[in-house]
Amino acid sequence: MTGKVLLLSGSPRLEGNTAQVLGECARVLEREGIATETVLLAEMHIQSCTACGLCSGGECALDDGLNDIIAKIREARGFVVGTPVYFGTARGDVLSALQRIGMVSMASDSFLSRKVGGPIVVARRGGHTATLQELWMFFLINDMIVPGSTYWNMVFGRAPGEALDDEEGMRTVRRFAENVAFLVRKLE
Repeated sequence: MTGKVLLLSGSPRLEGNTAQVLGECARVLEREGIATETVLLAEMHIQSCTACGLCSGGECALDDGLNDIIAKIREARGFVVGTPVYFGTARGDVLSALQRIGMVSMASDSFLSRKVGGPIVVARRGGHTATLQELWMFFLINDMIVPGSTYWNMVFGRAPGEALDDEEGMRTVRRFAENVAFLVRKLE
């Protein structure tokens, strides 16, 4: 295996559509020779950034498990974030995690710079593109390399398993994963 990609699942459902879509993304990455690890925010209680300014030492001052995620990102060559869309946006804990990860990176050693990654969003009917745009801002402002795909990284589905039936969405996610793997290998 070459490199490693950390996948962050922002779904509160351990076996919901977002987790299943990220599982397929991980399978493609591994098939392409890239090691993966998935972190589930459903198993955590992530707090919002308090703007305390104490993250310059490379860790967040809040003790809720986010520093463990930061350590895993530091070791990884790639970072993919999956979230369900609620009320036309990413889940609040996903945004809280990303904002704090970004603050620690910017305030310390820019560990996100030139990592490969991007977002994947899952929704029942709408809000996909607004959520993708919201998440792309995190990747781009942190100097990350965001590969494209054959369409936007969005998948439709409501009940667990429905997202896997979205043929175009899953084809897009698979190609995105192949592109992440391609870039990780090129950067090794």
